[in-house]
Amino acid sequence: MRVLTVNPGSSSLKVSLLDPDDTLLAEDSAPGHESAGIVAGMPAEPDAIGVRFVHGGTGYTEPTLIDAAVTKHLHDLADLAPLHQPASLHALSEIASALPGVPAVACFDTAFHATLPDAAATYALPAEWRERFGLRRFGFHGLSFSYAVRRTAELLGAIPPRMVVCHLGSGASLCAVAEGRSVDTTMGFTPLEGLIMASRAGSIDPGIPLWLIKHGLSVEDVNTALERDSGLRGLTGTGDMRRVRELAEQRDANALAALDAYHHRLRACAAAMTASLGGLDALVFTGGVGEHDPSVRMRLAEDLSYLGVSMDPDRNAAAAGDTDITSADAPVRTLVVTAREDLEIATGVRKACAKS
Repeated sequence: MRVLTVNPGSSSLKVSLLDPDDTLLAEDSAPGHESAGIVAGMPAEPDAIGVRFVHGGTGYTEPTLIDAAVTKHLHDLADLAPLHQPASLHALSEIASALPGVPAVACFDTAFHATLPDAAATYALPAEWRERFGLRRFGFHGLSFSYAVRRTAELLGAIPPRMVVCHLGSGASLCAVAEGRSVDTTMGFTPLEGLIMASRAGSIDPGIPLWLIKHGLSVEDVNTALERDSGLRGLTGTGDMRRVRELAEQRDANALAALDAYHHRLRACAAAMTASLGGLDALVFTGGVGEHDPSVRMRLAEDLSYLGVSMDPDRNAAAAGDTDITSADAPVRTLVVTAREDLEIATGVRKACAKS
């Protein structure tokens, strides 16, 4: 089965065509979310399509064949992930028009976290709210986490009993993985919770948006600021970690302060994940920043050295692709894994089609 994987980000679109043994036949990306032109340029027509959806709510915990009813439910979830869900729906519509009759499967970032225990998923909110609105912690980046766990097991020969996977990119979150299952994560009901990100604030006092609205800002203004104008962008004027790093090297005070805040939150959240696991056997980095910024990796390793994390400086600096960067004799393995959400999507598509 040839699978076309469609991965809409907050501002761009990635498309890959994989043959039955997951060899990459073609890939393309483009700013924005226009997919029709990309699909037209593929060398062969796919047998099935897989589309990444950030939010599946409580109803979708595995890859799901898309029909009219599923599409409606996905539209209903759009306001929970406003940077991503509408983009996925737009891509689905375009590709369905370009490839009529080809089955499409929705693959969900929230699905990997369906194993969260109640203690990790529960918000201490009124029962009426929780029941009426389904308020709970969902977690995101599940396709990336799931692939990273699978690839780590291949690299090490077995799944480490206690892993913390760090998906660090424009969006960023951590996942505590026990025996291959998600047991805690830093994002919650929406992708706003947790780490400082490129343009998202991460966890803040919930009283702040209430206070701002009370003092005259609209709900739309607050939502836009938290999603698009906060995080590194709010602290430095840019959400690009590479640019923040350049500014910090020039001793820009805002950039230096932003990196300190970024790492303070990262260290605290990573330590919280290890507490949920009761220890740590492997630390895994993935995502654009996780894969390509040795300084971020090294600083977190130093921050977690009391847990037995130590990476080889030369291996870390030269890391490319999937690689082990652990220091000799360190009790915790540290790895870099290339994010391959396309492979995880293709796996899900084949499973869903086999069930149909």
